Amino acid sequence: MRPASIEEASALIANAASEGRRIRIGEDLATDGLARVLEHEAGDLTCTVEAGIRLSALREALAAKGQRLSLDPPGDPTVGACLARRLSGPLSHRYGTPRDLVLGVTLVLGDGTVASSGGKVVKNVAGYDLGKLLCGSEGRLGLIARVSLRLHPLPAASATLVVESGGTAEVVRALRRSQLQPSALDVLHPGRVAVLFEGRAAAVESQVESAQALVGGIVEDGAAWKEARARQGASLGRVRFAPGDLANLLSTLGEAIVRPSAGVAYVPHRVGGVPSASTRRLERALRTQFDPAGVLA
Repeated sequence: MRPASIEEASALIANAASEGRRIRIGEDLATDGLARVLEHEAGDLTCTVEAGIRLSALREALAAKGQRLSLDPPGDPTVGACLARRLSGPLSHRYGTPRDLVLGVTLVLGDGTVASSGGKVVKNVAGYDLGKLLCGSEGRLGLIARVSLRLHPLPAASATLVVESGGTAEVVRALRRSQLQPSALDVLHPGRVAVLFEGRAAAVESQVESAQALVGGIVEDGAAWKEARARQGASLGRVRFAPGDLANLLSTLGEAIVRPSAGVAYVPHRVGGVPSASTRRLERALRTQFDPAGVLA
């Protein structure tokens, strides 16, 4: 099924609910027919898009007005997938994850009801911030159909500093305690820290010089970010940690892409873990509220 409008998506899901069929979003129901930029308020640094638009297409549309969505996960996922799967990349250091960039969202519930929350509201779902609630929901609460997003100006200049060190945790600590304002800061474990500075050319040059005086390093062409995203995309597990425990974490890992400010490490092996009883109760309560018939697989 490939709906070309929210109304078509609503009808398809309502029909499945009435017939007792289950739907897996992304497989049984694709969103690539919902791929338009609906509004771009350049003066307000906001846009509203259909959730099936790819990041590359949105990037091209926004660049024409000198703006961007500061979200750079591996690959070229849709905006809806970024939200449903909680996808982000190196720029999350400064700009956060999808939940920090979403202003409003419209979704189709398991019975076909269309509900909205936040910016550009059509119908509110009382008591819920849908944008944050749906982040990481993996399509189990509803079909994300439309998203309003916070944008940022395209930077006039950028520079990547790469620091090779046997004490990457100390390098990160020094950078985070400084007055520097990088857009991205990744540990390419083992042995390297990549730092991205963006902004006006003079400001970028000044920040790079200050960073080099603090931790050393050399300016490179940005290949470190391609490597970081590639390794993140190939990872099989994600480890959460308190940012203050970075040194301890690194001592336990053979290799990883680590985002210290987010407290997350992407590792090449699977990571076990069972949700707590309270988390399972919350998930059941939300499923009961949003998809009581269990239509969404």
